[in-house]
Amino acid sequence: MGEFARLEVQDGVGTIRLDRPKMNALDFQVQDEIAALSVEASERDDIAAVVFYGGERVFAAGADIKEMADMTSQEMLARSKTLQGFTRAVAGIPKPTVSAITGFALGGGCELALATDVRFVADNAKLGQPEILLGIIPGAGGTQRLSRLVGPAKAKDIIFTGRFVDAQEALEIGLADRVLPAAQVYEAAVAWAKQFVGGPSLALRAIKESVDTGLEADLQTGLEIERVQFSALFATEDQKSGMKSFMENGPGKATFEGK
Repeated sequence: MGEFARLEVQDGVGTIRLDRPKMNALDFQVQDEIAALSVEASERDDIAAVVFYGGERVFAAGADIKEMADMTSQEMLARSKTLQGFTRAVAGIPKPTVSAITGFALGGGCELALATDVRFVADNAKLGQPEILLGIIPGAGGTQRLSRLVGPAKAKDIIFTGRFVDAQEALEIGLADRVLPAAQVYEAAVAWAKQFVGGPSLALRAIKESVDTGLEADLQTGLEIERVQFSALFATEDQKSGMKSFMENGPGKATFEGK
């Protein structure tokens, strides 16, 4: 539990809730708290999936500019690994993750959302990477994750211009996975996360590792990653019970223990 970020757990779903008035600016302290909570959520057996949420008004409006304005290049070089570290920690959660985005998700806030598996977006939300307006570029993964998600041309347009992307465009280009009325975003994200409670957690982890690691490699290497992960699951109790249940009772009735 941090001062401005906290982990709440209910019915197998963890919510990492940002609460730094007024706009959830991601200063260094908040970044560190998110990283620590992501590690905790990764390690806890009572959490099957994780929702990231900034509240009804705003997801996260970016980094704290006042904190960075007077930093030297050397000072930022020393801090930059930690800056990327908090989104790496989010991306490294070996469980399904979803961002519930209301209001603004800009700069570091957008980069936080990009580090989750999927993004549920309010119909009045705005996303973007406006760092160019400050004379800098995204530094917490935006140039890399956005281009992998929406393609290099669209990513460059968004980052070159610093413009805000509305919910409908975000859905069209793949930056958003679902658009809903603002009042329904968090509940929908939690409902999505709940479907993994009691699921085969080792297989879910293998899916995430296969997709994420495979995207960094060529096709043949990705296929080898998949092959190894697939074979390894035959050493799990979940595979045995899942296939036995299928043969005896049909699909969708297995009980998994995460072993």
